[in-house]
Amino acid sequence: MMALFSQTSQQGTQALLGKCRIFWPVLRCQQLFAVYFNLPNTEKVSYFSFRTSSSTALPVDSKGTDVFPTKKRSEIEYEGETGWDEESKKISEGKLFSSSGAPKKRLVSQVLSRHKFAKVQPPEKPLQAEEWNRLRENFKSPEIFEDVMLNSMVRCNSPIDVAKSLLTSVAKSDGDIGYNLLIKYLALCVQQRKTTEICDVYDIMKMRFKILESGAYNLLIRGLSNSDQWRMALTLLEEVKKVTTPSRTNYESCIKVASRHREMNLACELYHEMLAKDLVPTLDVLQAFFDFSRGMKDAELKKELFGILLYLRENQIYPHRTFMRSIKLWFESIPGENWRGHLTNIKDSGQCPVCNHQLEDSDLTEEEYNNLRERIITDVIHGSDTFRKTSPQEFEAFQTFVEDRLPFDIVIDGLNVSHIRPRKMQCENLFHAVNCLAKENVRLLVLGRKHMLINSSNWKQEIMKEIQNKADFFFAENISEDDAFLLYATLRSGKHCKFVTRDFLRDHKACLSDSLTRHLFRKWQRGHQIVFSPSAEGKHINFLPAFNYDCVVQTTGNTWHIPYKDTFEERYSYQVPRKWLCLQLK
Repeated sequence: MMALFSQTSQQGTQALLGKCRIFWPVLRCQQLFAVYFNLPNTEKVSYFSFRTSSSTALPVDSKGTDVFPTKKRSEIEYEGETGWDEESKKISEGKLFSSSGAPKKRLVSQVLSRHKFAKVQPPEKPLQAEEWNRLRENFKSPEIFEDVMLNSMVRCNSPIDVAKSLLTSVAKSDGDIGYNLLIKYLALCVQQRKTTEICDVYDIMKMRFKILESGAYNLLIRGLSNSDQWRMALTLLEEVKKVTTPSRTNYESCIKVASRHREMNLACELYHEMLAKDLVPTLDVLQAFFDFSRGMKDAELKKELFGILLYLRENQIYPHRTFMRSIKLWFESIPGENWRGHLTNIKDSGQCPVCNHQLEDSDLTEEEYNNLRERIITDVIHGSDTFRKTSPQEFEAFQTFVEDRLPFDIVIDGLNVSHIRPRKMQCENLFHAVNCLAKENVRLLVLGRKHMLINSSNWKQEIMKEIQNKADFFFAENISEDDAFLLYATLRSGKHCKFVTRDFLRDHKACLSDSLTRHLFRKWQRGHQIVFSPSAEGKHINFLPAFNYDCVVQTTGNTWHIPYKDTFEERYSYQVPRKWLCLQLK
């Protein structure tokens, strides 16, 4: 047995460096690829070089002219964290890195995307170079063999030594290892929390490249933050800041590791940096603050955590049960204070049965309502793309229709409701909904589409005629967008009018030009949107009336009331929770 790598002279190294190929000291390479084979003396490798065809990994430039590749960041909606499983899936499918400006890389990516990765099974033990060569020769597309194999290793979580043996084979054959292969190897190391190997790869990369691409930084920061070398992750975050805006994942990895080590001032500082850069924190990182602050006596920290609860309030975010429990345990652990938490359901009147506190009213004042109505008509209906999906003539006809019949008590998105039970005819769903809502002798307006007036398997005209005896109908063109119609009719009918749809109306809220109006819109929506869902057996439609109280986090100082959901939800939901955590300071 002999080592694959052996020592060579310092003079030889300097000579090779001058030829634009950077060679790494043997000791580091042996640490990185500690795989031994029986090799003839003529096959001993003295130095190990890495080159890259990636346009986003930048080699060291003595003139300092390197520029970090930039791309437009899409707006981040509030959602749950993209977990490591999801990120490793992207790596194993070759989706982690952009290929801008690299036609060859795009071609490889396209070829990779056509392969069924599940059919490539990595070996269970390290192979010698000759064995890898035989596998490569028998592979359908030998030019991408290493890419596909490393993707599969990430997916299968193969032993690190197997990946090392493949890269050793590549180095022996090609004289270097491509950047994309090195990144895939790094992903495997991060996945398995191999701190030494992560540090080794980082050492090689920082020697070879002045600036790394965002995918490499994401992996390195995540990997180092989960190790005893976690402060290196903070150093890397500072590196990223010099060239671009760090990703949400970068910040959250550092926030969580700072919290785990009880460095809460650092965690809070990074959290505020995130918010200042319009990066939306996940529930996972918000929960970390409460998990790791238990029992800490710190007035400023308590103020920060209260601020997180107010952040939930302002953004209508509902913690899931696990997060709620962390909040409860933190309150009950505050030194010198006697907080007690209880789970409860708020009465229809808005009174908490635990502490008897009356929750905030969901209704707007007359002034707030009038301001909101005018702003929605100005900013949302006339100021948005409403007329791309309807015509001014149609909307004017609708306005006349509404003004002649005001006021309505409930406005129904007919097409939306008609899809509630997929196994039923759409007209049956709508018929059942109108029957349920008309029991109170209320005035109903149903917004429909003209295709509902044509007899078909889903729209039986005898049923439609019966529905029209119970409610007013306005039939828009089939291509028309009915959200603007829904908002206009509801707001023009007055403060009492409710509406029925499963849409969250998030796009329309975003059209409002200031935060105060958006806050009023959310509050109005929470108090006026009637929630519906099919029954467990699918035979009926259940309607839950809008609340008379506001379903957001709220406090009086000595009490906190926090609505929560039983399960984690990645995206906004039109549904508001029915369960609450009541916290009292005794």
